Amino acid sequence: MTGPLDAEDAKLITLARGARGRAGSSQGAAVRDTDGRTYAAAAVDLPSLQLTAAQAAIALAVSSGATALEAVAVVGGGLGPDPASVAAARDLHTQVLITAHADGTVVDRAQL
Repeated sequence: MTGPLDAEDAKLITLARGARGRAGSSQGAAVRDTDGRTYAAAAVDLPSLQLTAAQAAIALAVSSGATALEAVAVVGGGLGPDPASVAAARDLHTQVLITAHADGTVVDRAQL
């Protein structure tokens, strides 16, 4: 990563941290669609349904009509997003993937 995040990407980290905290989850995520709308979610771990936080946030965006994403931010949950989260982000032609520690410290900001 080079330099600080811009305000819009920093907002995604804040939203992802909030979703993580509200759900008491190890991972939270937030996405921004190409219209500037944001969606945040935590990981889902039910007997009949398992979603990473990124997959849940992407599902929220898609169910609201998003067809492409500008950025996905994933907070907590290990060293980086898992392959399923990256695949879901790529399905929506996501340009940027940001990963951060639970405290919001950015680990990476990568172009997809």
